[in-house]
Amino acid sequence: MSFLTFEALNKTFNDFVAVRDMSLSVERGEFISLLGPSGCGKTTTLQMIAGLLPPTSGKILLDGKDITATPPNKRGLGIVFQSYALFPHMSATDNVAFGLEMRGIEKNERLERARKALDQVKLGQFADRHPKDMSGGQRQRVALARALVIEPPVLLLDEPLSNLDAKLREEMRIELRMLQQDIGVTTILVTHDQEEALSMSDRIVVMKQGGISQIAAPLDLYERPVNTFVSDFVGKTNLLTGTIVSDNEVIIGEDTISIDTRQYQHKSSVILSIRPEKLSMSCDKSGYEVRVEAAIFLGASWLYSVSGAMGELFVTQPNTGKAGYSKGDIAWLSWPEDAITLYTGAA
Repeated sequence: MSFLTFEALNKTFNDFVAVRDMSLSVERGEFISLLGPSGCGKTTTLQMIAGLLPPTSGKILLDGKDITATPPNKRGLGIVFQSYALFPHMSATDNVAFGLEMRGIEKNERLERARKALDQVKLGQFADRHPKDMSGGQRQRVALARALVIEPPVLLLDEPLSNLDAKLREEMRIELRMLQQDIGVTTILVTHDQEEALSMSDRIVVMKQGGISQIAAPLDLYERPVNTFVSDFVGKTNLLTGTIVSDNEVIIGEDTISIDTRQYQHKSSVILSIRPEKLSMSCDKSGYEVRVEAAIFLGASWLYSVSGAMGELFVTQPNTGKAGYSKGDIAWLSWPEDAITLYTGAA
């Protein structure tokens, strides 16, 4: 039996449907990310799990027990908010120990557990500091320690890394994921950052307009998106409109490419998706001719905007230490046979 289950969860605000028919089973110790654009219903879903919002209909089961109507303070869940919500007049230790105090834990025990939690997040030496004397990353760790110290059955994370700079955010992803795996706590993360979801999750739930578009492990989600919305939202992709003209040909713009189309009807309009990193550029005059419109150096890679008979495309190439292409250069594109995905319907 799954550890945390949503059964046909719905939430409406007057005529607006915020969450629609959300059904999901989460295993004990699993790290699940709710990923989607602003307004897709991911934060509302998290608030219903926490008990901060009552669902309009549906059930939430935790370890086989129906907690749909259980007050937030009786659910025992750990929550880390985007703003951290720390008490500015309290030290890191007192902030972490506060939840234990509310549970009636004796002072010596709660201070010992608070210090242990701070050690877990590598803040033991900052136990007596106040939030105002800490960096954003340190405050985030205090908030995490406060959520973990109560030994929650489920940890809820509401975009906890969004206030950090890019480098620290990347470091905290790794640390948070390692800590979650060490402790084994079931975790639900809300994020709009696809890199964050891909790098931290066991499975990702992609949401759109209150519903679920796809649930999959990161690699499956990236390589096998079920529709153009997921393909475009999770990572970068090129979406091209074409028409099937035979069992192995599609016309795109002024060019024709070879691809297996036997499962589709001839003359069908299709959308083709191909990741920028699946495309290869060369000067050997073999493949599809393009002109470089822009070249952007990203450190580990180059990002090119190119144009040709198929239209405009983005191409990512690894940095080999040599100079890349420049605006105005002519190059030729090629790609593996399985690099293109066809879609016949809307997202």
